[in-house]
Amino acid sequence: MLEQIKASRLRGRGGAGFLTGNKWEFLAKAKSDTKYIICNADEGDPGAYMNRNEIEGDPHSLLEGMIIGGYAMGATEGIVYVRAEYPLAVHRLTVALEQAREYGLLGNNILGRGFNFNIVLVQGAGAFVCGEETALIASLEGFAGRPRPRPPFPAQKGLWAGQPTSTTLKPGATSRPLWPAVRRGSLRPAA
Repeated sequence: MLEQIKASRLRGRGGAGFLTGNKWEFLAKAKSDTKYIICNADEGDPGAYMNRNEIEGDPHSLLEGMIIGGYAMGATEGIVYVRAEYPLAVHRLTVALEQAREYGLLGNNILGRGFNFNIVLVQGAGAFVCGEETALIASLEGFAGRPRPRPPFPAQKGLWAGQPTSTTLKPGATSRPLWPAVRRGSLRPAA
């Protein structure tokens, strides 16, 4: 699956537009029994409500994207970091998480493939600086949300005592852009 995402040339939604397949490959190659995916759905930009609207309308798409990413990268844990000021989004994500567990899409041995993956929801305070991945990791660990120097990069040494971690913004985590790449192996022919 990782090769299909790489062949699609799908790009992240951050300022650098980094290739999703390359970012996922960093975490896939990391040696650890525990790997994390963090979805930043905090939306720290003033007046921005795109993430909230998408989460309120289709929270399952976000969870599906994280499950696909978790499988491709060999991650075991997912975290959705969402703004506490979005109570409806928090509620709908909570319900969607319960439904995913009920249907066996989260937990142990997902779909009989030996894949174990769980997602938890963390409510954040809406700090703009936490849009930077190392600041987000610091905030999740209970420290002030301040960027940390790199290297090491989070895929090498990230959350909780340096476990390999991949971060993504909410728009890049949904399953909508991933399904064509997974089904056909590419969104467009490789150059």
